[in-house]
Amino acid sequence: MSKARQEILNKLKNAVHPQPEKPDFDAPVYFSIDQPLDLVFKENLEKVNGSVYICESEEELISEIKAFLSTYNPENIACAESGLRQFLTSNNIQLSLSKEASETTEIGITTCEFLVAHTGSVMVSSAIEGARQSFVYPPVHLVIARKNQIVDYLRSAYTEIQLKYGEKLPSQITLITGPSRTADIEKTLVLGAHGPRELKVYIY
Repeated sequence: MSKARQEILNKLKNAVHPQPEKPDFDAPVYFSIDQPLDLVFKENLEKVNGSVYICESEEELISEIKAFLSTYNPENIACAESGLRQFLTSNNIQLSLSKEASETTEIGITTCEFLVAHTGSVMVSSAIEGARQSFVYPPVHLVIARKNQIVDYLRSAYTEIQLKYGEKLPSQITLITGPSRTADIEKTLVLGAHGPRELKVYIY
């Protein structure tokens, strides 16, 4: 055995191997939330390039959505949920006649199951009408939610969805945290490569 190799092995043999620090299993997993949940959700989603609009009334909600959609062709705005379509059209928001997204669809409008304040995540599921296509295909995903759909932590969201559906849980439950993001080997961040490039959440 070479002298250099022997020296390395001796150093490894004589090295001090400290015991790893014991984990504190009683320490809280989540940081405490001491602000209103809607503000915490807004702060955390906007950290990952999402946009959040907190509206104080249904009228303000409709006004904000109309302002955003004003530059888009209504035929390129898809909404698959019957109840949501009726709500929007009854407030003079024009949509595509087809519920399904197409190659020309620019915006998909959906509801959600819950909003998770701690992570700024939108929980959606296959139980939402037109779900899988609406959440992924259009370049812009616009979510409409009520303030009572905001929960503090992820564990609360899973508890609530189990209570909501009982033994008939949706086949897919997904968390959306900001627009689709990916990076190549040079760590160049690209939005929208594998899903919507914009996520906009309107809360009222």
